[in-house]
Amino acid sequence: SGNYYHQGEIRKKELEQSCFLLGIPASDITVIDHRDLPDNPAVEWDTQLLAAFVLKHIETNSINLVVTFDAGGVSGHANHISLYTALRYKSCCFEIFTLFPCVGCRVLVLESVNLFRKYTSVLDVLLSCLLPRDALFVLTEEETEQARKAMRCHHSQLLWFRHIYMRFSRYMMINSLRLL
Repeated sequence: SGNYYHQGEIRKKELEQSCFLLGIPASDITVIDHRDLPDNPAVEWDTQLLAAFVLKHIETNSINLVVTFDAGGVSGHANHISLYTALRYKSCCFEIFTLFPCVGCRVLVLESVNLFRKYTSVLDVLLSCLLPRDALFVLTEEETEQARKAMRCHHSQLLWFRHIYMRFSRYMMINSLRLL
């Protein structure tokens, strides 16, 4: 629920506001508040538990595409990396990734780039076009401003470095992804 700083309820409302600006109705938002999945940038979540939540959500909602982080989690955030790990989870009973085609779902992972590329903004578009990837999204100026407005809804997380991120990060306008 985003309760790392004991702001879970505030962050849920901010998420709803952000999604509203992006055209996502509140009825399509699911917040998982589970004691074994704490919001903490240093805590790796339980892979098996998270994989079960993800698979159930995909099946229940007939989801055909999941977009998630790669093994670097974009910023090294342990919770982000846990999502990638859960999507690649294997156990003696099943391998979650191999179940996706059975439920008609594909997975794209967002490419983590080095710090220099991360903050080169639109200048990274040429390199992003030249490097291998399965999908590349380059936002228009209007779409980038819409993304910034959506991020501004997250008041509780707008620390000084996030303002720099919104202004200079390539992720605000360029996203390269690969199929899992």
